[in-house]
Amino acid sequence: MTTSKMAVPSRQIAFVVDLNKCIGCQTCTVACKRLWTGHPGQAFMYWRNVETAPGQGYPRNWTAKGGGYKNGDLQKGKRPTEADYGIPFEFDYEGRLFEGKAGRVRPSPSPRNAPNWDEEQGAGAYPNNHFFFMPRMCNHCSNPACLEACPNDAIYRRLQDGINVINLDKCKGTAACVEACPYGKAFFNANDLKGNKCIGCYPRIEKGVASACVAQCVGRAMHVGFLDDKASSVFKLVNVFKVALPLYPELGTKPNVFYVPPAFGPMEEDAQGLSTGKPKLPQALLEKMFGSEVGAALALLRAERGRRMAGSASELMDTLIGHRSADMMISPLT
Repeated sequence: MTTSKMAVPSRQIAFVVDLNKCIGCQTCTVACKRLWTGHPGQAFMYWRNVETAPGQGYPRNWTAKGGGYKNGDLQKGKRPTEADYGIPFEFDYEGRLFEGKAGRVRPSPSPRNAPNWDEEQGAGAYPNNHFFFMPRMCNHCSNPACLEACPNDAIYRRLQDGINVINLDKCKGTAACVEACPYGKAFFNANDLKGNKCIGCYPRIEKGVASACVAQCVGRAMHVGFLDDKASSVFKLVNVFKVALPLYPELGTKPNVFYVPPAFGPMEEDAQGLSTGKPKLPQALLEKMFGSEVGAALALLRAERGRRMAGSASELMDTLIGHRSADMMISPLT
């Protein structure tokens, strides 16, 4: 396997998530968890998670942790606490249901935070409250802050696919990557004093098989492919239709996970319960998350959906529908 810390990869793998199709089922979360983070010291880690936006996210308030770049300069952010991730706990079903104990969880006292602690809460007041599901993973950035921050050259970009990986033999446990990643997707394993992060399922990618999160998505909300493959849905959504956008692009890391913004949610209601024709989900929120190009992306998505509903053809809608799951996954690797 050819690797390099600084060299530019010959190809770049990328992921697209259609936020109009994610139902928050957490199947991708479970697939990743079972495959990669079942080892000692990884109980709190979710390399892949689906959170509710707007909301606190995982780790808690990660958008305020800092890191990334400002005016091209690397920024040192905060290292999330154990409580920010949420201390793992189990419900004491036997004690509660069969022994009459008041305690509900192990360990006690009752937890105050966990991944998905605020699931489906969102923001706004009834009947115009709003939220959407937000799947997140390592962005496998083209300008990764974690890589630049590591003092031991333990993080590198794979030349064949641009996936960013930690070399555990070189890792000295400084946790600089955790502080530098502005997305909260680098972790510190206190059991072996090593950094941990998503590896993009590269053993699967090398075999031409989609990453576990993409392959297991029940709503076909995810795409994976190479950005130079003009036949791939990833290339089309990012570079042709330009409806797939990076998360917080101003952080300067150049993410390779892109999001199709939610364009088809319910409309606001007036005092009489009638639709105002204005989306409940504020466009300002989406612009804050995905940048100034959101407006154009939303307009195109709604226009193409209208064309399709009127009986006209729409390559964009067909690409997003994903009639064949194979069309949404790597094509081809070699």
